[in-house]
Amino acid sequence: MSLFRPGVLLIAVAFVLPLLWVPGVADGRDAGAMFSQYLGMTALIAMAISQIIATRWPGVEPVFGPMDQSYRLHKWLGLWAIIASFLHDTVDADMEGLGRVTVLNDIAETAGEIGLNGLLLLVVITVATFIPYHLWKWTHRFIGVFFVLSAFHYLFIQKPFSNLEPLGLYMGLICVAGLIAYAYTSAPRRFRPSRKYTVTQLEKQGDALAVTLVPAGRPLKHRAGQFAFISFAGLGLGEPHPFTLSASPVDDGRLRMTIGPLGDYTIRLMSRLQVGADARVEGPFGDFKVARGPQVWVAAGIGITPFAAMAGSITSTDAPVTLIYSVRERSQAAHLDELQATADRIENFTLIVRETSREGRLKPEEVAGYAGNLKKTHVLYCGPAALRKAIWQVLKAQGLPARKFHYERFEIRTGIGLDYLFRRLVDRATVLKNKADSVSS
Repeated sequence: MSLFRPGVLLIAVAFVLPLLWVPGVADGRDAGAMFSQYLGMTALIAMAISQIIATRWPGVEPVFGPMDQSYRLHKWLGLWAIIASFLHDTVDADMEGLGRVTVLNDIAETAGEIGLNGLLLLVVITVATFIPYHLWKWTHRFIGVFFVLSAFHYLFIQKPFSNLEPLGLYMGLICVAGLIAYAYTSAPRRFRPSRKYTVTQLEKQGDALAVTLVPAGRPLKHRAGQFAFISFAGLGLGEPHPFTLSASPVDDGRLRMTIGPLGDYTIRLMSRLQVGADARVEGPFGDFKVARGPQVWVAAGIGITPFAAMAGSITSTDAPVTLIYSVRERSQAAHLDELQATADRIENFTLIVRETSREGRLKPEEVAGYAGNLKKTHVLYCGPAALRKAIWQVLKAQGLPARKFHYERFEIRTGIGLDYLFRRLVDRATVLKNKADSVSS
């Protein structure tokens, strides 16, 4: 993630601004308690900005970066919010001489406790990626509720300054911004900007499904390589899900997405989707695009989708492109015929299909070999993270600058290693059980 995004600076400034007023209100008061209150403020700021990122408003990507980067910021802001809230609750924030405690103060205290415990539970569910996606998605809706409780806690708890003083007004503005964002994301989908589309064609592409959508009104304007959030009415799958648009833009506004059987949602969608289904499309999002100069594209499995769109937009006057398409079997390859047709038509587009069941897995050194002069070549990647990391390590060692290695890691939900820990615990429990069974037998 680039540290030069204006959103990173905005977050830093938002965290630092309260320090302009904290020394004045802390004068003569307990420093530890004041530090605890500052931690609580940063938790609120982090939650509010996280809520704003979740809206996917048009200004989010220009400020916080492409959606893959924005959602990583969203995750880390959530983690900081829970850490800061926990520390705020652990370090005593009570101060002497703030007046009589009222019933409203007691209610605000209770609201804060509920908000903290709720956030703790939701963050654990979020980072523990072994918990099923549909359960996480359902529970994640409550994060805004706990933000509302936390904002209520801040506004009506006893504190050494009033809500009408500069620090109080600043934090009040933060709370209002977060509440507006939460109200927006909680509103019915029909009140959010989206385009209406209808499914007109379903085409089997290897083990994937290509879905063509025709606009019912004003079409979406996108660039090859971008993705959109798409939802389908009447299928029991109304929650918007991100899909890469796998065809370059056309004049009539048709869109194509290609779905691979990667999880519960996509498997259910592939089995239920029919021609004539209504869809709502939000977007476009992302900044994955054709680079300038010679380039190597590396696609693994369903990672071919952005390259299928980008291949449709290149011309014979563009710089040379080599596409390495790694797939287990040629019969599983999506859009292979159209990619081959592009390679036959455009001399500077080379298609290399790596059939791993026969030729073995793609090695990072092979990618480096196709890249040639690493000072001039851009490498674009879409596929599993493990292969991406291996390729990057080799290319970096051979001198490829980081700015010339492009990938989009869009993950609404990412973990911090708890899934790995869970698997290790399960493996260990299995070993112990097998030993116990062998002894008993």
